[in-house]
Amino acid sequence: MTEKRPSTIYGRRLREARKSYGFSQKDLWIAAGLDESGAGSLISRYETGAHQPKLGMQKRFARVLELPLTYFYTEDDEVARLIANSARSDKPVQLQIKIKNRRKRK
Repeated sequence: MTEKRPSTIYGRRLREARKSYGFSQKDLWIAAGLDESGAGSLISRYETGAHQPKLGMQKRFARVLELPLTYFYTEDDEVARLIANSARSDKPVQLQIKIKNRRKRK
């Protein structure tokens, strides 16, 4: 299955950030403290631009990915890269490991 190309800058940046830390769509949803049901399809809709998450949800994703909200709306790829690099943290990676370990125990 091929991924649909994001039609919004927010969707594109969300996908880039999620993938840069190796999160699956479902893992990002869980890391944001949300119910697992429907996780992948909602993240997919946010990433493709079919739906725009409310500000509170955007803040959750930004917090999980350790990125400022400005990253998600920066149109210039170079500026976005600089923002992402300056905010880079191991916290999202550690969180992802916890989620995967929890899933293995189930």
